[in-house]
Amino acid sequence: MTGYDIRTAVAADYDEFLALFGGAMMFEMRPDDLGRQMFEPDRALVAVDNDEIIGTTRALTRDLSVPGAVVPAAHVTAVGVKPIHRRRGVMAGLISRQLREVPEAIAVLWASEPGIYGRFGYGAAAFDVSYEVDLHRVGPRAVRTRPGELGELPADDAGKQLAPLLRSLQEHRPGVSGRSELGWQKHLQDKPDSRDGKTARRILVHRDETGTIDGYALYRGKLNWESSGPANEVSLEELVALEPTAYRVLWHHLLTMDLSAKLGYGYAALDEPVQQLVTTPTALGRRVTESLWVRVTDVARALGDRRYAVPVDVVLEVTDELIPANSGRYRLTADGPHTPARCERTENPADLVLSVTELGAAYLGGRRLAEFAATGRVIEHTSGALATAGAAFGWPVLPVSIEIF
Repeated sequence: MTGYDIRTAVAADYDEFLALFGGAMMFEMRPDDLGRQMFEPDRALVAVDNDEIIGTTRALTRDLSVPGAVVPAAHVTAVGVKPIHRRRGVMAGLISRQLREVPEAIAVLWASEPGIYGRFGYGAAAFDVSYEVDLHRVGPRAVRTRPGELGELPADDAGKQLAPLLRSLQEHRPGVSGRSELGWQKHLQDKPDSRDGKTARRILVHRDETGTIDGYALYRGKLNWESSGPANEVSLEELVALEPTAYRVLWHHLLTMDLSAKLGYGYAALDEPVQQLVTTPTALGRRVTESLWVRVTDVARALGDRRYAVPVDVVLEVTDELIPANSGRYRLTADGPHTPARCERTENPADLVLSVTELGAAYLGGRRLAEFAATGRVIEHTSGALATAGAAFGWPVLPVSIEIF
């Protein structure tokens, strides 16, 4: 049953678009000038019933780090359907059309309902580790290297100074989304009515011996007092530092905040180095969930865009029910992590058979093909192909997405 049309959005849809998505997610979304500037109507779809918008989805124009490269990726968000129009195929229609039309070779999203997106060929490709740190037990190790200098930045010019660090993180770790100048402005917005009882955001930076910023942390505090005394809460929103000294000093500062009992952080990697900086890792209070889901929309281009950890020459037979043009056999060849890969269609026999879902799950290097072979979702036809391809798709560091978009 349909009874609705799907069309590309127009600028005048912004307020209604925002209201519908907020209603579907059960929180209020208020239009603002910055959000209006960032709205890309030609990259948004709406489902319409008698001129009323009943469903939405949009793809943000952003890039994403993948193993060995930074590539364009359709950042899918604002997928919602009016509650009284559920179970009519509205969401399926929106998602299917979007995936067939995006020009990028991959689409990515954070799944509010993970059970939905596997049906459309998305695979969970990265995991998010949330920390609820017991600051009384965690035991941060002392910083023994030259510490540099800690300072703070005002929000009005922070984006330009922090942007190069985010780009450096993209060059180091897969799964990280880039930000435009407007994106930084939006990210650093700090409206008092959105603080949920916390303080204004603090922008903590570390400067090396030359005065150059080589790490930053965005955090807030929240007053809390218990019968035993002060037990304030620290909310870490983002931390980026590739230099070991900056990383150590920033974390040590946050883990030793005066009058504080807890620290919460929601965007750590599975191999987050802070685990090495404390004497009691169990006090980090770790919880692991799926974060970034990847959908390959152009197999040859997507596989050719990234790098591979070891040399590989393998024929993959890929099935894709939603985008039939993706289905077929592809020969993937690469000489290692420092040279471009080649991926072309072939008639040669398949070494491995898998669907586009498993390909998306393995794409960022955080999940092994062997994981899916154990349940028959990847089938090996040539002995040794699974081990070779699995090693090639892997990467020295695990992927992480440091924000929900």
